[in-house]
Amino acid sequence: MFSHDNIQRFNETEIKIYKFIINNEEKIPYMTIRELANAIQVSTSTIIRFCNKLDCDGYKEFKEKLKKYVHRIQEIPPQSDLTEMLNYFKKTNINSFEQKIEQGAELIRKSETVLFLGSGSSGALAKYGARYFSNLGKFSMGLEDTFYPITKDMKTTVVIALSVSGETKGVIDLINQFKVSKCIILSITNQSNSTIAKMSDWNISYDMDMHQANGGYNATTQVPVLFLIEALARRI
Repeated sequence: MFSHDNIQRFNETEIKIYKFIINNEEKIPYMTIRELANAIQVSTSTIIRFCNKLDCDGYKEFKEKLKKYVHRIQEIPPQSDLTEMLNYFKKTNINSFEQKIEQGAELIRKSETVLFLGSGSSGALAKYGARYFSNLGKFSMGLEDTFYPITKDMKTTVVIALSVSGETKGVIDLINQFKVSKCIILSITNQSNSTIAKMSDWNISYDMDMHQANGGYNATTQVPVLFLIEALARRI
């Protein structure tokens, strides 16, 4: 009913009608055309034209089609990957999660510089994290080079290590150097019992199912990492 092609043809007023209907889809079958027009502040003729654009002869046929459309959408089960993500975000909507994020944010606030560290796909996220933090006013850099030279005293620097497995040797070796240089180590890993998590002054783990593809390459979702990076950044 509300296909991509149909929505593309909507003008500004029709987009307004569409948004109202989607946000109130359970109420529409019980609303008269005049009630709907008054709620959106358009004319009844505008509603009729909207219905015609969706191949409906009038408002009555539109309501019947909408009811079937909503029922059909509700019957579509979420895919396993979406279910996994929804379950994760449900777990973050609790007070203990907010307290954990606040602890990490407090350590970052006290620092002058933030270094994101990662290898492979986590390295790409390290670059993203550094840019996102910098956009919000916290000077940050992203490191993908695990042989990066470390100066002797970096006590005003916070390192945020990113690793799915938490066992990346190059990242572990560099964390050791950072610890010698008095850096505070934060980490975002998939498992809380990993080596990197245990080495860190603060760790948060997202505990998603591990997936591999194309002969063993890590395909575990990185969506929680992006979420956690942004959650930390917005609290500093």
